[in-house]
Amino acid sequence: MDRPSNSIAVTLFSEILALDQLARAHVAKALPKGMELSHFSVLNHLAHVGTEKTPAQLARVFHLTRGAMTNTLGKLEWAGWVHIRPDWEDARRKMVAISPAGLAARNAALAAMTPVISGLVDTVGADKVRLVLPVLRELRQHLSDQD
Repeated sequence: MDRPSNSIAVTLFSEILALDQLARAHVAKALPKGMELSHFSVLNHLAHVGTEKTPAQLARVFHLTRGAMTNTLGKLEWAGWVHIRPDWEDARRKMVAISPAGLAARNAALAAMTPVISGLVDTVGADKVRLVLPVLRELRQHLSDQD
């Protein structure tokens, strides 16, 4: 890799990491009381896929250890946002589904986050955001393929 490529790569990832940290902080402030960004992420995923998942599957999706996912799922179950049941075919495994209360909490969080995210897009300009999305998706896909 030549020096200009090194420089742009470091600059790109520095910007991505800084943006990630700032975006998480701003979005986390908008979440309903008691909800963490990790909670929203799991609820949003379960709402999107519409099927039960095992804790191991969720851990893989979010690139977490099973222990970390179990901790998050315990908090979500305590809040009444997910249902966790034994797998009827393999009692060693559990199945996780979003509850009606979880779907309502996810929708409330999404409604609270939307003005923050929309405000950023409005500030930068929707046309600029549309231009960069394919590049970000390609970078994400490339990193996902390396796992």
